[in-house]
Amino acid sequence: MLDYASLAAMASVVREGSFERAAGALGVTPSAISQRVRALEDRLGTILIVRGQPCTATAIGARLCAHFERVHLLEGEMIAALPVLATGQATDTGPPTIRVAVNADSLGAWVLPAIAAFARRGDVLVDLVIDDEGHTAERLRSGEVLAAVTTDAAPVQGCRTIALGALRYVAVASPAFMRQWFPGGVDAATLARAPILRFDRRDMLQARWARTITGADLTAPTHWLPSSHGFLDASIAGLGWSVNPLLMAEPYLSTGQLVELAPRHYLHVPLYWQQVRIGTRLLGKLTREVVAAAQRSLVNE
Repeated sequence: MLDYASLAAMASVVREGSFERAAGALGVTPSAISQRVRALEDRLGTILIVRGQPCTATAIGARLCAHFERVHLLEGEMIAALPVLATGQATDTGPPTIRVAVNADSLGAWVLPAIAAFARRGDVLVDLVIDDEGHTAERLRSGEVLAAVTTDAAPVQGCRTIALGALRYVAVASPAFMRQWFPGGVDAATLARAPILRFDRRDMLQARWARTITGADLTAPTHWLPSSHGFLDASIAGLGWSVNPLLMAEPYLSTGQLVELAPRHYLHVPLYWQQVRIGTRLLGKLTREVVAAAQRSLVNE
């Protein structure tokens, strides 16, 4: 059996980023935290935490943290139903934390109100892991998170999947940028010359949108900007053109700060909600909030 006091110490170090802050969170000394983590590493014969600023979990450490959070979630709900079980507990690790993987565009466009509604009572904390929507399911497969917004419709083993709808994207630029780079219209030649904005090396939305216009692969000068809201600010400033959720771009389109490269030519990205099948009240509540937010914001194709 695993030593859950040691698991709590390890998870707290990863969550807080240091042994000292973990000690403060658990009400013990840093030496006690260090001894518990080292004993767990010695027993398992592997490093679980990379010591640094901040401290981070190894792959195995991340899986153990996820396991601890699942157990903590289940125990928290049991204690809520049977308060007598809390008597004599040596360590108060606080409200359970649910780790959720979500892409930056969904977080900025529609997910955040659902997360806020879910955590409003203060009986649960959330740890949002930001990743590309095509890779968030990998976080579930590794055991790192309990739920994810993903483009992967195939259920991860041990998870259930709910179709949420599609996030509608639009290609935008400032009016001045359009006059400079697309004076005669948008085609393969002008798209190859005009600077684009990309979130990171895995962000292919601009290329996918351009392919629907020209049928060809996009190669263009690229600015790298890992921020969904930064995309809009940079587009307004004239740094480049970008593809953004219509929900986020609409206010700027309505004021004329941004214009569409090709009016009403949208890119739809289907999204799914996947969660582990541990059947807790809190996970069920989170799922209901996310699904309700998706029904208000996403489109059904």
